[in-house]
Amino acid sequence: MKIMTIILAAGKGTRMRSELPKVLHQIANRPLLQHVYDTAKQLENNTVKIVVGHGAELVTEALKGLDAEWVEQKQQLGTGHAVQQVSDLHSTSSGQTGIEDSDTVLILYGDVPLLKLATVKLLISNVDDQSLALLTVNLANPAGYGRIVRNPAGQVAKIVEEKDATVSEKQINEVNTGIMAVQGKQLKKWLSRLNNSNVQGEYYLTDVIEMAVADRINVVTSQPETEDEVLGVNNRIQLSHLERVYQQEQANCLMEQGVTLKDPARFDQRGTIESLGQDIEIDINVILEGKNSIGSNVKIGANTQIKNSIIGDHVEILANCVIEDAVIGQGSRIGPYARLRPDSVLGQDVHIGNFVEIKKSSVAAGSKINHLSYIGDTTVGSKVNIGAGTITCNYDGVNKFRTVIEDGAFIGSDSQLIAPVTIGKNATIGAGSTITKDSPENQLTLSRAKQVSLAGWQRPVKKES
Repeated sequence: MKIMTIILAAGKGTRMRSELPKVLHQIANRPLLQHVYDTAKQLENNTVKIVVGHGAELVTEALKGLDAEWVEQKQQLGTGHAVQQVSDLHSTSSGQTGIEDSDTVLILYGDVPLLKLATVKLLISNVDDQSLALLTVNLANPAGYGRIVRNPAGQVAKIVEEKDATVSEKQINEVNTGIMAVQGKQLKKWLSRLNNSNVQGEYYLTDVIEMAVADRINVVTSQPETEDEVLGVNNRIQLSHLERVYQQEQANCLMEQGVTLKDPARFDQRGTIESLGQDIEIDINVILEGKNSIGSNVKIGANTQIKNSIIGDHVEILANCVIEDAVIGQGSRIGPYARLRPDSVLGQDVHIGNFVEIKKSSVAAGSKINHLSYIGDTTVGSKVNIGAGTITCNYDGVNKFRTVIEDGAFIGSDSQLIAPVTIGKNATIGAGSTITKDSPENQLTLSRAKQVSLAGWQRPVKKES
């Protein structure tokens, strides 16, 4: 089966009250349209065409990496008109073509982000020469939706919009989602017969349902597992609701794999977990972004943000840490209030403590940087102890230089290491030193101004006004 997926993404989204096109608003740090595309691309033998209109340049630029063909709907004249833009395509120098007779055409919407692959596959399985597949859903409050009207035999007869429905039709709870799949040959025939003889002056894709019934084509319906799958985003309230639905799904998935979440309602996963160990415990308000790997027996403290990082086994990350593009070795302890910036690589049993910031540095096994320090562009050896308030001064305002601290070195508190500089193996730097030259192995190096006490000195007294 050859599938053509058409994603309708041309709407403005007026109720979002935003200059950003609606389909670029995000759930879990991904645009709504990206969610829909990612689902569609899991179908085999599938070509994706995305119809854009309002903010077309913004949409295509933001998602230029998608393996999809972009089709512009210059005038937004309804969903039927949008699909007509694809149907009317002719072969171009890029090879882009319209709907072919043999295609199974799947119609999706760029603002309906949580549709499941299983739901789509079931829908497509209902398509053949004599059937059109339509996704419907039963709602406790169907107000505003087109109702599915069935004949006495239970077959779909038509879709009636809310404003055209009779009192009895408004009592129908089964509604149209707009999501359908149909054979290309049939769809092209019905698209050519659409008209805009309605109050809005638009071409409605839903009109093809009545045409199918008139042509004695069976309309086969299926439904999603939950109504949230087919809910669209038209305002910020709906966006927020679907964000929480999505995050609850991610939390449930992790808990099913054995992760302990202290409060699933206060956890966000905005990306993927490439590998996941056992006996992981995650406290409240933790955010996982990008691609992460988490080993076994890991504890992650409250209010911590981790992005694109690898966390080894038996790691403890205390509260309020920010970790990005970092590697944390087995048995290490981080935080609280620590920040690991990109290209930070920690070996086994490393301790990074309160208000310590590491950037573009490696720290070998058993080293400790426990308090109020900045370590940037530095190679730290094993079993190094770096005292509170230590700074590696790696930037002269134009260029950055590297600091090397060899195995076993001890850096006294409140020291400044002015790169490029090397602290030798087992060297000791006296507290309060400013080091500008290489420090020899096994020696104490310090740099201090002479301490002076002045006898008879009087502390200043505030003058009377």
